Amino acid sequence: MTNTTDRRKFLVGGAIAGVAVGAIGASLLRSPPKTEQTPAAPAIAKSKAITLKMQSGWGGGIFQENAQSYVDRVHAMAGSAIKIDLLTVNSVVKTSQMQDAVHRGVIDAAHYVPAYWYSKSKIASLFGTGPCFGWSSQEVLGWCHYGGGMELFNELIGKLGLNLVSFFNSPMPAQPLGWFKEEITVASQMDVLKYRTVGLAADVLLEMGMSVVQLPGGEIQPAMKSGLIDAAEFNNPTSDKDFGMQDVSKDYHLGSFHQSQEFFEVTFNKDKFDAMPAELRAILKYASEAESSNFYWHNTKRYSEDLVSLQQDSGVRVHRTPDSVMAAQLEAWDIVVDRLSAEDEFFARVIASQKAYAKDVMNYLNLNQPDYKLAYNHHFG
Repeated sequence: MTNTTDRRKFLVGGAIAGVAVGAIGASLLRSPPKTEQTPAAPAIAKSKAITLKMQSGWGGGIFQENAQSYVDRVHAMAGSAIKIDLLTVNSVVKTSQMQDAVHRGVIDAAHYVPAYWYSKSKIASLFGTGPCFGWSSQEVLGWCHYGGGMELFNELIGKLGLNLVSFFNSPMPAQPLGWFKEEITVASQMDVLKYRTVGLAADVLLEMGMSVVQLPGGEIQPAMKSGLIDAAEFNNPTSDKDFGMQDVSKDYHLGSFHQSQEFFEVTFNKDKFDAMPAELRAILKYASEAESSNFYWHNTKRYSEDLVSLQQDSGVRVHRTPDSVMAAQLEAWDIVVDRLSAEDEFFARVIASQKAYAKDVMNYLNLNQPDYKLAYNHHFG
């Protein structure tokens, strides 16, 4: 836009005025009037959506639904700023390679459990599938957030030189002891059985005399059908039903200390994560916390429905694992924890931190919580 030079009216009167007019006129001829342009408004750059490629450890079923639920929460909060492409198990790399793939940036993120990379460090199994100090998954997550657990986890990640940022979510109910060819009434029946589990639970059950095989979820049912294993657990009634475990066994034991608490790990490549704006990093973190509540509400309902279906539709005999078996598990845990603590000072530090948290928190909860089973039996028998 140009500013037009105003016409100036001069009063002409005498010789001096004439000279002045002439001088001004000559000046105008030599120097054309200056023009000024209003600066153009700076272009507002539209942020390009950040795309994250996330592989899960799940081929489908309820755990893939849970992974998708986390992604949906991120999308709902971030709008078009973040796009997560959720891939199923083995889409890019094998489950055992997922953590390394995120570390190297082959994929941007992963959705799995810490026990899946326990072969890199047995300490990983303490973040979820560790010994039971009278607590549930809810309290272990409490220790992670308010008892120093995440600081210890991040220290472990640093010691291993991993380029990762992780969040934990989705407190799982205790995992069933699993599927057997006959009802287990005493711990001695488990001697020399070939049994499928993962994480530190493998060490515990080996201590109890079992022969342990670590298999991916999708291979459990075929292995039991072929006789490669005698018994198995995965995680919950819904997943077990989806795998078809009811077709290879009719005796299903609920209640166990081998994996009495566990939760998901959502992990991101640290370079990719750190390069994101602070508000988007916060969304990835707090979507994880939000998914914890949704997981518990959603999954416990599905698990209860599928347990009834296994009993009524498939003739599965559901048993409560005998206290003698669970007591033997606790004794085996003591042996494993003492041995590994003596071998690794950092392992011992994590155990000490967990015990300190569980001692105080569970003291309060045990004193305060009524006997819910008493109330249940009052109403339902």
